[in-house]
Amino acid sequence: MTNNDNTTTLVLGATGKTGRRVADRLKAMGRDVRAGSRPDFDWEDSGTWAPIVRDVHAVYITYYPDLAFPGALDRIRQFTALAVQSGVRRLVLLSGRNEELAQQAEQVVLSSGVEATIVRCSWFMQNFSEGWLLDPVLSGTIALPAGDVTEPFVDVEDIADVATAALTEDGHAGKVYELTGPRLLSFAEAAADISAASGREVAYVPVTPEEFAEGARAAGLPEDEIVGLNALFAEVLDGRNESLADGVRQALGRPARDFTQFAKDAADAWRA
Repeated sequence: MTNNDNTTTLVLGATGKTGRRVADRLKAMGRDVRAGSRPDFDWEDSGTWAPIVRDVHAVYITYYPDLAFPGALDRIRQFTALAVQSGVRRLVLLSGRNEELAQQAEQVVLSSGVEATIVRCSWFMQNFSEGWLLDPVLSGTIALPAGDVTEPFVDVEDIADVATAALTEDGHAGKVYELTGPRLLSFAEAAADISAASGREVAYVPVTPEEFAEGARAAGLPEDEIVGLNALFAEVLDGRNESLADGVRQALGRPARDFTQFAKDAADAWRA
């Protein structure tokens, strides 16, 4: 194990929804930030890992496309071992609620022998405004194999605040913060909030997994991602996440942000 006295923080997925915000927060605090994104870092190419983790104190770990996808657990295991061997002293993992493979990855990080924190999240509110659901929102139809299940959508700004605190403050080691918004919403209710905020009609249409796959192919989504997303939907959109958690308050001492406020703040993205 190398000696590591620096304070550089590596942010994996530094151009993603949470990584971008975490990096911005760290820079605003005057922290030295190393961005881990393609082509400098690629989860599919382990040869890119060692150079970017060298001389790093802390790492924010995000896995694309999701920890529930095939191969993710092995890569998290290999990367975590490499990070510890390289002298990293603090790890913060972005994880998903009630995903078996994600929670196995959590145990890998928690048992790594260094300070580790898990930020376990429900569906991102920002999926509707800057993610893969933006185009469906703009088209006026959100078609998902979700039935009438409800979800405690979480604001990415809250996730970034919690992750930044865990990366920079003492007292978070060993904690699993489960983050949700303050209330449960169906996708139809989320669409109604988006409609009210944006002034455009947006509807939620429940579809079968086969219908979702057909639409995703037509939109140009790669086949492996379609298969992975349908498997993920089947796992987490079965009602298992129809409960609230208090991780935002536990970590930050304040309540989580509500979907209605998010929709008001994000409305410009839907008016384009």
